[in-house]
Amino acid sequence: MSIELSQQLQPVMQAKVTPKQIAANYILQMSSVELQEAIAQELDENPALEMEELPTCPICGRPVAGNYCTECMPRKGEADGDDTRLSTDDLPGDGTTRVRDEDDEFDPIARAEADFTLEDHLTWNLHALLPARLHPVADHVIGALDSNGFLTETDAEVAAATGVTIADVGEVLAAMKGLEPIGIGSRSITESLLAQIDYLREQTVAEVPPHAEAVVGNHLADLGERRFREVAAAVGATQREVVTVWEFVKGNLNPYPTAAFTAAISPDASRPIVRPDVLIRAINGELSVEVVESRRFSLHVAPIYSSLSSKLRSAETTEDEKQHVRQYVGRAKFFIDNINRRRATIQRIAECLVERQRDYLVHGVQHLVSLTRAEVGEVIGMHESTVSRATAEKYVMLPTGEVVPFSHFFTASLGIKDQIKRMIEAEDTQHPYSDQEIADALAEEGIALARRTVAKYRDELQILPARLRHR
Repeated sequence: MSIELSQQLQPVMQAKVTPKQIAANYILQMSSVELQEAIAQELDENPALEMEELPTCPICGRPVAGNYCTECMPRKGEADGDDTRLSTDDLPGDGTTRVRDEDDEFDPIARAEADFTLEDHLTWNLHALLPARLHPVADHVIGALDSNGFLTETDAEVAAATGVTIADVGEVLAAMKGLEPIGIGSRSITESLLAQIDYLREQTVAEVPPHAEAVVGNHLADLGERRFREVAAAVGATQREVVTVWEFVKGNLNPYPTAAFTAAISPDASRPIVRPDVLIRAINGELSVEVVESRRFSLHVAPIYSSLSSKLRSAETTEDEKQHVRQYVGRAKFFIDNINRRRATIQRIAECLVERQRDYLVHGVQHLVSLTRAEVGEVIGMHESTVSRATAEKYVMLPTGEVVPFSHFFTASLGIKDQIKRMIEAEDTQHPYSDQEIADALAEEGIALARRTVAKYRDELQILPARLRHR
């Protein structure tokens, strides 16, 4: 018996993740704030990397000449004519908007600290969403918010102060409820927390535990005092379920909307609220897409290091000098390449979304079509996980001027909204369905939805309440 040993070479296909791909994915999933921090750290650590410093608009990222941005930000206290939407191609007056006070023009510290305030954020978005005649009402409501973000006046008081109807005030407040920080304009901590629960349930950002609305809406004080047994008996839940609600509230909700906004725009925050990553603009009837980072961060290899890199073969250059230049120039090019890959990926995804959701961008949310990240990935030749990384914690400025998260294009509640829309379209105009009746009808079909959530979806579909649909 003999045993014969032999060796053969066979090609094998094997997917391997390179360090470069890992670094690229890490930068891709960063929010704008995180990216800015990463760039600042790299600039500190790498002498071969430089960034061109130009004053830019805090919203659109365009270069600012002196104190003015010629592209965006509506004037406070000025009417925009008869237009009901803000247009970047049809600005009032000379087409300019004040960004900073004249005294601060040459003060670099004032420039560095001139962050976009909550008032600016609300004014900008409400002026874009509401007709011009309601802008004074929006400004009054913003001025009536206390330091916690709660509205200190009733609808009747706002209407009397601004000379409009209560229905007009309701339209302004409905527009404000859709803005971040979620809960802004509420009149109590309970109302703010319920608004956040509705938002999280709709966006599927976090799993909302059973009985959350009942516990928060009716037993918040007992929950704060950890009277879990009493709360459980009152809402018909187990004590463990109430503890789960308590942990959910602590970990996911913020009782004070202004605190959530401050955290979101601070350097330690994980996501910005008002600074978009992508601009979608209507120019001559066509929608254009631009990644704002291409304006905000202009990175390049320092000229002195570029010069040294070209002289590495010189006999006058020592081996240590060559190694130093190669290390830092290579690191700078590697970092710049990953930033450029990030921009290109976000650009391709945004262009695909514009193509698939064109009707939504032009005509409003009622024209939003069902779309998944996997479908976008298939169209542009990327994996679903790449699309998820590229859109997570990133924001888009729509042609109307509204700033929304990328997740708006992948709404999980679209099917429910369609059902609500079809139900209302088929109703008896003499006896239109109330929000509660719609919620009850959906419950019979196995869809559990709170009345306030139905009202929110109806507002997003731009459908009037039952009392105004009666004719």
